[in-house]
Amino acid sequence: MPPTSVQIDSGIKTIRVLLADDHPIVMTGFAMSLGAEGMDVVGQAKTPQEAVEQFMALQPDVVVLDIRFGAEMTGLDAARHILEKQPDAQIVFLSQFDQDALIKETYRLGAKAFVTKDCDPADLAVAVQRASEGELYFMPQIAERLANLSVRGDASPQTLLDERSLEIFKLMAEGLTNVEIAEKLDLSQKTISNISQAVKEKLGIHRPALITKLAMKHGLIEP
Repeated sequence: MPPTSVQIDSGIKTIRVLLADDHPIVMTGFAMSLGAEGMDVVGQAKTPQEAVEQFMALQPDVVVLDIRFGAEMTGLDAARHILEKQPDAQIVFLSQFDQDALIKETYRLGAKAFVTKDCDPADLAVAVQRASEGELYFMPQIAERLANLSVRGDASPQTLLDERSLEIFKLMAEGLTNVEIAEKLDLSQKTISNISQAVKEKLGIHRPALITKLAMKHGLIEP
């Protein structure tokens, strides 16, 4: 069934939305769609850093965040910063990538919805409307995949590894050596060697190419 257009009651406070995406055409298109539904797009950020800064300055009702920005900081990082400053922030993620683990991670962070960029604009409007009310919104295909993931169990690196191990796993996947990782994280080479070996054992993979492939599959590094 096609999504129903959101009807904004004139007696209800207009929903103020902050959009964050590094593709101006995409952001402009969604801004127009939300505006047509009676919502007020109060800001448009092109980087995760701008999203955090504009959120603090504008205090929107809902933040719509892209996940990938082609920069070191991601939309997930921006969400973490925002939620640290304001735990009750209402966040909707918008992405062209829809790996199961990535979808699950957005909800684990506390997002209200995950919407794909090829969605009907009305889907985004519904997600923003629900988020403004503090409610979750699952597109049917996303809900089905989350349900299947719950049934079959989650063997993703995000679930199996602790925070430090996951950080090292991502650097391994990007092709860094133990020496380079040790320098980047200011840890001893022995510590990195021990953790990287434990990561390989826990995930059941040892070849660098497979490590990279697994990280890409779960949305931890850029394809």
